[in-house]
Amino acid sequence: MIPTLLWIDKADVYAEALARAGCADRLDLQLLRPDQEPSEAQLACTEILLARQPPPGLLAKMPKLRWIQAITVGVDHWVSRADLHPGIALSCARGTHRVQMPENILGALFHLTKPYAQATLDQRDRRWVRRVSDTLAGKTLGILGLGEIGRELAKKASALELRVIGTRRATEPVANVDKVYAPEATDEVLSRSDFVLLLLPLTPQTDGFMNAARFKGMRASAYLLNFGRGALIVDKDLVQAVQSKIIAGAVLDVYRTEPLPAEHVFWGTEGITVLPHIGGLDAHRDEIVAAMFADNMRRDLSGEALNALVDRNRGY
Repeated sequence: MIPTLLWIDKADVYAEALARAGCADRLDLQLLRPDQEPSEAQLACTEILLARQPPPGLLAKMPKLRWIQAITVGVDHWVSRADLHPGIALSCARGTHRVQMPENILGALFHLTKPYAQATLDQRDRRWVRRVSDTLAGKTLGILGLGEIGRELAKKASALELRVIGTRRATEPVANVDKVYAPEATDEVLSRSDFVLLLLPLTPQTDGFMNAARFKGMRASAYLLNFGRGALIVDKDLVQAVQSKIIAGAVLDVYRTEPLPAEHVFWGTEGITVLPHIGGLDAHRDEIVAAMFADNMRRDLSGEALNALVDRNRGY
């Protein structure tokens, strides 16, 4: 019986997924709400942990901990922890946004090119105004970070006759992507794109990635969309780029500080659309992550390699 701590909201959903996968009878399951603290006995014996983010230093009190399953795709907050020693395997929730995130990104693209938001305001005022929308067909979508979400989005975007280009470490061809560039060729992607989408992980190399110099490398008619991590952008440089018409505007779903403070300049900057981090939200998210965790547990119990293992050196 392997001591396993599910320290999360809706822990019962995860326990049920483990039972369906035939793993529960080999686990000593301990369920805790996020507002509860694990006991000394739980800390001493836990080998597997599913949690959002324990307090700093807590992992150092878990001498038998060997595997952590994160419930998010981004893990910069995990790999930066001083108490996450190299012997602990860390897996993330990579793949759980495959459907919802691309759909929300497409929604942002339609928001930028179709007049539905303005039509809603017109309806409120009982005002009949016909507007001509812009097309997506024939435009170029540049994806910085062609991971699983980017590749799924490329498939859907190509059906809309968007040309897709992007960057990734491995530059072999990707289905539905016209050209794959190395990260070193980011400037070329910026110069060729009508929409620049950030899906990069947050690492020391990508913190502040989109700065004044890179905004100047974009087309004046281009839009920036950030559904990756908030710290990929230098906030003041983006505001300056939009206000000075260096770029046409931006749609943001992630921020350096969340919730976005009421006094933040993004709220009142014309041309910047603020979304409240909804890109990956899904009514069935817990069930999706639980199914992934249960599959990883089955792999662990049978001696197979875990899915979505995090590379500490790369930071994702």
